[in-house]
Amino acid sequence: MSEMSATRKIVVIMTDTQRTDMLGCYGNAGMKTPCLDSLASEGIRFDRAHTCQPVCGPARSAIFTGTYPHSNGSWGNTMALGDNVKTVGQRLRDNGFHTAYMGKWHLDGGDYFGLGRCPDGWDDDYWYDMRRYLEELTPEERVRSRKVATNREGIDESFTFGHRVSDRAIDFLEKFNDEDFLLVVSYDEPHGPHLCPRPYCDMYRDYEFPKSPNVRDTLEGKPEHHRVWASPGRLAEDKDALKVMSPDFFGCNSFVDYEIGRVVDAVDEFARDALVIYTSDHGAMLSSHCLGGKGPAMYEEITRIPFIVRWPGVSPAGSVCAHPVSHIDLVPTIMDAASLPIPKLLEGGSMLGTLADPSVRTNEVVFIEFTRYEIDHDGFGGFQPVRAAFDGRYKLAVNLMTSDELYDLESDPHEMKNLIGSAEHAGIRDGLHDRILGWMNRTRDPFRGYYWERRPWRTDAREATWDYTGFTRQRENEEYELRQLNYGTGLEMKEAQRPK
Repeated sequence: MSEMSATRKIVVIMTDTQRTDMLGCYGNAGMKTPCLDSLASEGIRFDRAHTCQPVCGPARSAIFTGTYPHSNGSWGNTMALGDNVKTVGQRLRDNGFHTAYMGKWHLDGGDYFGLGRCPDGWDDDYWYDMRRYLEELTPEERVRSRKVATNREGIDESFTFGHRVSDRAIDFLEKFNDEDFLLVVSYDEPHGPHLCPRPYCDMYRDYEFPKSPNVRDTLEGKPEHHRVWASPGRLAEDKDALKVMSPDFFGCNSFVDYEIGRVVDAVDEFARDALVIYTSDHGAMLSSHCLGGKGPAMYEEITRIPFIVRWPGVSPAGSVCAHPVSHIDLVPTIMDAASLPIPKLLEGGSMLGTLADPSVRTNEVVFIEFTRYEIDHDGFGGFQPVRAAFDGRYKLAVNLMTSDELYDLESDPHEMKNLIGSAEHAGIRDGLHDRILGWMNRTRDPFRGYYWERRPWRTDAREATWDYTGFTRQRENEEYELRQLNYGTGLEMKEAQRPK
């Protein structure tokens, strides 16, 4: 990249559980998000951005390591990153950046709130996970902070986690704006319990979220685990009478927009030329396809996420990118933007060309996965491994334990008609399938094997063999590890990806 487009000041802002249509700039005028709408007007709004896994921890693992959940070990909530996995904080810290992280982390293997300990790579003076927040509260305040009913009590914004996160981010920008820095501001909001002060908690009392046509999905021809997830009660629900209403959730959504605005105002005051990246970890079903929350499905409601980039002098203001992009590309993009070499270990690519010209396509296909929601209980379907590919129009989801899906989002944007058995679409389906199998090999997916290839609709699948492809890939984490040795020779590997 040219020196003209290099930056040594980078701000990453993220939320938890925020659909694209929970932002006004993505077309829902009923959602009041003026700060994010303004950010989009000053940069690029990405219309086909996708998470790597629609679950909090695994999504973050890809965002902050540049490797997929199946590669970094955090493929379910409460599963810590592998000991040899390096975050973008460590990588930039080791290249002279002041790196600070405040907000939800969810990557230390602890409970929802975290361990309260600053991971290597980040400034401990600014580290502020949810456990540190709770430790500032009395026992009574802790309980209040976890109940949505607290909103009715008329709390002050200073009581919320989000406000305290913003305060620390603003303090960092004021004190260290003359340094090279990476600042991550990670809100738990609008995730439950949706804590927010007035007027936000009262703004949406009578608001009905627009019902997508797919609330009427009968799930006929869909995977069994979707129907189990939906339950007979939801499937039988009167869809005419259904009202998608969640006033505290939507109020908290507008509240976190306000908090983001406070941080962006500080960026404007202290580091106006900084590269600002905003996104969310995943969405929420909100009764689409008769489902709630998030989990083992590849529907757009939970896999497509808001993604906005503002980079003064580089990214054209008020522009839109219609090409598919992925969270997996964030770390290589940050490193490239900072004029740092992109490590071989990273599994995405730099989006720098797209940031300068949104018509430039970074990815032919983006990949999404699911393996498990959590490991400490089975309240979310247990082990449901899914691997998916999306090319900007067609999406293929291979659901290992049940049946598979193919959707044409151009003719069927609400993903109602499963085309997996369509002879007319067999070539497209099989091509995406080949891409998934190749991706699983390249990224050392520990769950790969012949069973992903031998699907009922894949008539040219190879016979099952114990060796399958015989493919191997050794780690190339050369910035932090000795180069690995070839099993057959004991010498340093030359080709990391090869038959074994």
